[in-house]
Amino acid sequence: MIHRSAIVHPEAKLAPDVAVGPFAIIGSQVEIGAGTWVDSNVLIEGRTRIGRNNRIFPFASIGAAPQDKKYADEDTAVEIGDGNTIREYVTINRGTVQDAGVTRIGNDNWIMAYVHFAHDCQIGSHTIFANYCGLAGHVHVEDWAILGGMTLVHQFVRVGAHSFTSMGTYLPRDLPPYVTAAGNMAKPYGINSEGLRRRGFDAETIATLKRAYRALYRSGLGLEEARRELERLAERCSAVRPILEFLARSARGIIR
Repeated sequence: MIHRSAIVHPEAKLAPDVAVGPFAIIGSQVEIGAGTWVDSNVLIEGRTRIGRNNRIFPFASIGAAPQDKKYADEDTAVEIGDGNTIREYVTINRGTVQDAGVTRIGNDNWIMAYVHFAHDCQIGSHTIFANYCGLAGHVHVEDWAILGGMTLVHQFVRVGAHSFTSMGTYLPRDLPPYVTAAGNMAKPYGINSEGLRRRGFDAETIATLKRAYRALYRSGLGLEEARRELERLAERCSAVRPILEFLARSARGIIR
């Protein structure tokens, strides 16, 4: 399962059925779970743990030192879950001691070509990153978010669950759950109704989330007044609660 031209350090821990393609390089601290496929010319280094049934395409670079001038060769890590697809030329840098010390990716994510995850990014599960997305350091992306091609995300920004960005979006501030954003600078354009329908949200819940969006973005209310309206909606629909929790955690403020 390991091509004769691949270089796999003898201390690396690979499950017996891991496939490694030609000219791939795997470092001494790497762990890879069962069923994972590493294609040709992939570089995996540093303290990197990769789970089961991942597909890693040619020329991806995983676990390299962060692009951070403060980094002084500290022992930091990358952790990747199960069932992820990581396409060509994706770069995933390890964390820094100034934050979590680990760049973390969950399960069943679809990461297209040339995507970059900088140090300390925390990616949930079931996300999609289209080609050329770039995440600066310390970005958090929650479950089921979809980022369109060439989306750029400023450091420390949070991207909420089930949110969506169009091609070429720049996010300088947090994007709340369910919200669709576009533009440079990013502006809100309603909720991700089609994505919610595909994931089984019923019509009544989607209608309530649209009311929550209007309270936050179209009512002319200040943020604190909008929060009070969201609290009232959350009493009738639990799907509104993640918006309130997101607002409570937001440090950079949300796009408005």
